[in-house]
Amino acid sequence: MTPAAEAPADLELTALGGEVRPLDDWVTTFHLVLVAIDPYTDESAWLLETAGRILTTFRGADCRVAWLVTADADDARTFLGPWADDLLTLVDPDRRVVKTLGLERLPALVHIRQDRAVVGVAEGWDPAAWRAVTDHLGTVMSWSRPVLPAPGDPSPFRGSPAQG
Repeated sequence: MTPAAEAPADLELTALGGEVRPLDDWVTTFHLVLVAIDPYTDESAWLLETAGRILTTFRGADCRVAWLVTADADDARTFLGPWADDLLTLVDPDRRVVKTLGLERLPALVHIRQDRAVVGVAEGWDPAAWRAVTDHLGTVMSWSRPVLPAPGDPSPFRGSPAQG
C-alpha cells in the first residue's frame, strides 16, 4: 500500500472526548501533523517520548498536532497517560483513518496540508525519514526542528503492521 497523496475531505476524525468532525474541519486554518500509534505494540511504546517531543516542538507553530491512536478512548488514555491531556488525541479503533491514509507500519508521522495533500509520511522508526518530514514542516512553518535522533531515542526499527 502506498501512502495517500490526498486525504478525503469527508474523512471523519474522532477526538478523545467523542467529538467527530470531518478532516476539512481540522485543516481549515492549520496543517495537521499526526503521530499514528498502536497502543497494543511495543514499537509504539518505544517511540512514545520521542514522538511526544516532536509534537510538542511544533505545538506553537501554525499547525495542529495530534496523536492518532488505533484504540478506543479508554485504551488511548491509558496508553498515553499525561500525553492524552497535553496534546490533541484522536482515536481510530477500527483503523479506518490509518487505512485511508495508506499507512503500512506504525508508529508513523503524517503531515497533511490545508488542501488535504499528504506532504510527508514516515513509517516505523527511521530517524532520517522522520527528520525529512520534520525538516520540511519546519521550513513550511518557519519553525525550529527537533533533533532526530536525539540522545535516548531508540535505535531504528521497522514498526508493527498498521492494519493490526
